This record gives sequence, C-alpha cells and structure tokens, in this order.
Amino acid sequence: MASISSSPRTVEEIFKDYTARRAGLVRALTFDVDNFYSQCDPEKENLCLYGHSNELWEVTLPAEEVPPELPEPALGINFARDGMQRKDWLSLVAVHSDCWLLSVSFYFGARLNRNERKRLFSMINDLPSLFEVRSLDGQAKNNSKLMDENYGDEEDEHGETICGTCGGTYNSDEFWIGCDICERWYHGKCVKITPAKAESIKHYKCPSCCTKKGRQQ
Repeated sequence: MASISSSPRTVEEIFKDYTARRAGLVRALTFDVDNFYSQCDPEKENLCLYGHSNELWEVTLPAEEVPPELPEPALGINFARDGMQRKDWLSLVAVHSDCWLLSVSFYFGARLNRNERKRLFSMINDLPSLFEVRSLDGQAKNNSKLMDENYGDEEDEHGETICGTCGGTYNSDEFWIGCDICERWYHGKCVKITPAKAESIKHYKCPSCCTKKGRQQ
C-alpha cells in the first residue's frame, strides 16, 4: 500500500497514476481478456478488478482494511459472469472500472482547487473511456491489416485499430509499432519507442508480453 506521502498530489502526478491504472485495465479488457474472463470464476468469493500504478491488472479479493486506503472497485464482478452474454458482461465491468478510475483520481485530487480539478477532468476526458475501448476492440477484433509505411495514406482502413496501452484509435500522423508476439499495435510514445529506435529492433515485444514471459520463467 502507498503511504500518504508517496501518493500523487499534483494534477500531472494524478493523471500519470490514472493513465497507468487505466493501461492495466485496458489490457485486462482487451488482449488479456481470455485470461481475465477465466479468473472471474463465479464459484469464487467476491472478486474485484484492480488496475495498478505499474500498468498491471489484478483480479483479487477486496482490501481488508475498513475503511480502505483507496476507493474500492466494484465488488463481486465474477457473480454475474455466467448470467450474461460475454460481451455484455465485459461492457458492464468496463463501465464500473471507469467509475473506479475516476473515484481514485478525485480521491487523490481532494486537495486540488477548482481550476485544477477542472484541468484534471479535461485531461482524463481526452482519453476514450474503458467502455469505449471495449466497443472499439469488439469492432476491430478481426482487423489484421498492417499499419506500416505502405499504409501511411490509408488511415480510413485502420480507423478501428486501437492502441494497446491508451486505447486511442489509429492516426497516420502518429508513429505506431506492432508487437510480433500478440500482434497488438501501440503508439510509439506509449511504449517509449521512437521511429529511430524501431529501426534497430528486429522483433518487437510489447511490455505486456515481456511481463508474461517473466512470469512463466
């Protein structure tokens, strides 16, 4: 658990925490979705989906502290899993996760003034919600077209492709890189890869695939 002194305090720090937690949840609800779905066994106790500040996600029991150090995500998401269509259940989880992300950010931002809160919300609102990312992912699931330089002038063909980290849609004006393992695409800036650096990479492996490999070892 983070101490009060180490909690984000400025608008920029809180937004950075928000985007990191959101990135973890984007992964859970898109390219880690099968793993996430299987972990939400209705036979288990009340489970919650957490997005952590290190961009990882976790399905686990709620915090035992009363009151908890941070606002808690929706409780018992696993109970409704088998009673709904998969896509509807995932959309419901996404909506609850959107609410949780906002609650955590504005918990950290309790001491911000009016203008700072407004700026924080504006920065958050510029990103697509998890619900919107889920919808885009469902539409683009079977889109396997490459987004290399040969398609630079065909942005309309890739408009439904989303970044695996931030959930933003494809834009030919931005540099993107594809993972050779999971075949997901990312803004170069989201995974800290520049066009120059990409030229020296023979096979690119995204942060999520690198994490998975580390866990298997």
